[in-house]
This record gives sequence, structure tokens and C-alpha cells, in this order.
Amino acid sequence: MARRQNAIAHSVTYSILHSDQKRKSLIARIPSFFWIYWLNFDCVREDLFKALRATWQIEEDEYRKSFGADSKDAAGLKPIGDMGYSGSTFFTSTDGTYLVKSIPRHFEYSFFKNDLLLPYAEYMQTNPTSLLVRITDFLACNQWSLGTALSLAPTHHIVMSNIKSGESSDSTEWETYDLKPMSYFYPERDVAGGVLTSEATKSKLADDFHEKISLTLDQAAEFNLQLQKDTAFLAAHNAVDYSLFLIRIPAHDPSSSTVQPTSPPSWRTGINSLDKKWIYRAAILDFFWAKHKVHAKAMTGLIKAYNAVDSQGPMSVTTTAEEYRERFLGMCGEMIETGTETTG
Repeated sequence: MARRQNAIAHSVTYSILHSDQKRKSLIARIPSFFWIYWLNFDCVREDLFKALRATWQIEEDEYRKSFGADSKDAAGLKPIGDMGYSGSTFFTSTDGTYLVKSIPRHFEYSFFKNDLLLPYAEYMQTNPTSLLVRITDFLACNQWSLGTALSLAPTHHIVMSNIKSGESSDSTEWETYDLKPMSYFYPERDVAGGVLTSEATKSKLADDFHEKISLTLDQAAEFNLQLQKDTAFLAAHNAVDYSLFLIRIPAHDPSSSTVQPTSPPSWRTGINSLDKKWIYRAAILDFFWAKHKVHAKAMTGLIKAYNAVDSQGPMSVTTTAEEYRERFLGMCGEMIETGTETTG
């Protein structure tokens, strides 16, 4: 497993750091056909992502350093634990600024590459306060090999800003929540009361956040407006099943001094709660499931057939984009409570 992770990490960082090099000739690439875990990647639409990085004021030299340029650590990435249900692999850059996630399922990476990439780039350039996660690179394998034929290594990765950046290695108080509307039908939880599914599998479903985020009226209004805009964009492109990744940092945590909200504060860098006890960060993640893709249509048919026997309603991946948006906004709205900021 360590060998596989190291090979994936090295191939990803090599592709990022040498994206400006010309692809080798077919003869020179013959040995690559026998590779298992190392894959050759192209940085898809590198021009668009360079423009986005410039929009976000990411210096190219600093970006490259995050992935091992000028470093003895050739991998430039650190593997991190299982973070989800999709079977993706996850790495962070050595400085913790970026997160690399594999996109192993064809219907997801094809949707992003063919349907969403250009609209996403245009939208993010004109909406600097967007809660959509900032994707800084998209890597696609550019040749067949034993590893791709046997599905032993992921062929597509996204690189995105890590909103957990700044957490110290000894901190134990940062709380993270991967939030989706839980009123949908989840077979792992709802079929036979969940007894047919292991606890480990059920634990990978979305989290619950039972507390309230205390904000000023202005903060709440701005948050709601941005959610409205971002989810309208996703619904317009038929995306469902995205989640709100929420981080809650105690203001007294020693590492919070490195992540104090900037001026003006943002949900990407940190928002102080009304009572000054917490710092919150948030981003919308995993917007790669589209209703018009073949896999989603097949799942919709299966759930309709199941509902004919045991009426449970739609899953989050089989509902309509507008209906998912409505429940998602409702979930986010229920988390917010407002008050008036006091001084003195």
C-alpha cells in the first residue's frame, strides 16, 4: 500500500511540476505501458487553471513549492486517511495548502471535464467570494498502461485549496463536518433499518451538525446570498449530491492564531462567530454527480423500481437538481441563528 501511495504521489507531483514539458514520443513512452501505479498525466486546460490561480493571487513559484519544487521531498504530497464514500485517494501538499483527490468514477470526471470545467472557470473568475471549493488543477492520464487496464491506480485527480490549512499537527480540537441533507433515502441506513450494512460503511455517510452557527444579521444574509448564487449555478448544470464541508475551530485553540479571519473575512479563511468562541470555515465540495449522466439515470431507474415495493422516496443522487438545491439550502438555513453584535 505504501508503495502504491508513493508512486501515485510522485506521478501527480511530477506532472504538476513538469506540466510545461512536451509529451515524449511514442517510442520513448513504451516502458510506461508496463507501469502499475505510476501514470503519466496531462494538466487539463492548464491555461484556464493558470488564469484561475492568478485570479486567486496564487503565485506560480509558491504553488510549485507546495508540491516539492526546491525541496528534497520529491513526492511533495502526504497521504491522509479515508475521507469519504467514493473510494477516492487523498493527499495533502507537504505545506498543507492544497488537497489532491482522485476522481475514480468515469461519470464524475467526464462530467467535470466535458460539461462543468469551462462554466466553473468562468463562474469562479467573476465570483471571488464563492463557496465552491477552489480547484487549482485537473489531471488526466494521457496513456494506457497495465495500471489503468487493471484499475490499480486512479486516472484522474483534482487539486484544490485545503480549507483545513493552518491546523497544527498536535491540535485535537478542530471539528470537521461533511454535510448533506439527511432526509433523503440512504439504502445503507434505511433498508431493513440498516442491519444489512456494516457500521464502517454507514459511518461514511454524511455527518450531522446538531448545533447552531451564531452570526450577525449581515453575516447570515451574506452567507445565504452566496449559497443561493452557488447552488443556482450547480442546479443550472444539473449537479446534485454536493456537500457543505464545515470546519469549526475553537478561538482558544493555539493554532487559531495562524488562521484568524482576514479583512474582509471570508468563509474560506475564517468567520468569527457572534459570541467570539468559534472560527468557522466552509466550502461546497463534490459537485461531480450530474443527473443527465448514464450512471445517474440507471440509479434513478433502480430507485424508482425499489420504491414500487417499499416507498422511501428519492436518494440524493436520484432527485432533481432543483429539489436537491431546495433541501440543501434548507439544511444550511437551519444551522444559522442570528443576533446583534455587542461591544464593551
